[in-house]
Amino acid sequence: MSKIIDKIRNKIIISCQASSGEPIYDENCLQSIIKSVINGGASGLRLAGVKDIEETRKFSDIPIIGITKPDPLPANWKEVVYITPTFEDAKKISDAGADIIAIDGTSRKRPQENLAELIEKIHNELKKPIMVDCATVEEGLMCRLFGADIISTTLSGYTQDTLEKNNEEPDFDLLENLVKAVDCPVILEGRIWTVEHAKKAFELGAHSVVIGSAVTRPQLITKRFVDSIRVFSG
Repeated sequence: MSKIIDKIRNKIIISCQASSGEPIYDENCLQSIIKSVINGGASGLRLAGVKDIEETRKFSDIPIIGITKPDPLPANWKEVVYITPTFEDAKKISDAGADIIAIDGTSRKRPQENLAELIEKIHNELKKPIMVDCATVEEGLMCRLFGADIISTTLSGYTQDTLEKNNEEPDFDLLENLVKAVDCPVILEGRIWTVEHAKKAFELGAHSVVIGSAVTRPQLITKRFVDSIRVFSG
């Protein structure tokens, strides 16, 4: 398990995902983006769902962090687990070719297995390393105690208790505190928009940095520029 984790050390990972209704949701569009970020030097991908993982495996052996995620998100997404919530979900993306299984590591309500059971079952039956998406230091410590291999800041700002952190900046405080608190790799993910953000993450001890919207969501990238000059355009 450690070999694939070492392979992404000090590397940039790109999260290539799209929701229904977005122009790039079309299968060919998303695969083109995946090929483009690989050509640009991405050292890993975070992909959602069996289809995109299987399609990517046809042309690349790049490390893939796999997840499942409902589309659209449930109305109560702030209160419930929705990222790879069950072992069945984990097995699907593992069988599709994911190297690392990412799961929700928060303390929110779960549909089936409790978190400790899910981590143990993935390790024992799928033999894959597990990345847990957390929102707090306490959740990271809990997940590491349960045997998680990688702790990520992914869900900071996206749970009911951390909504105040959902601003323009990555949660560097959470990253720094997790690096000090746990004895395993910590990944920064969430609201990384600039080269300076990525550099700071590595300076604070991040194992890897996962970048999503800043690379793969043209509508959000454009909106940031448009909003920034609104004072001039009226």
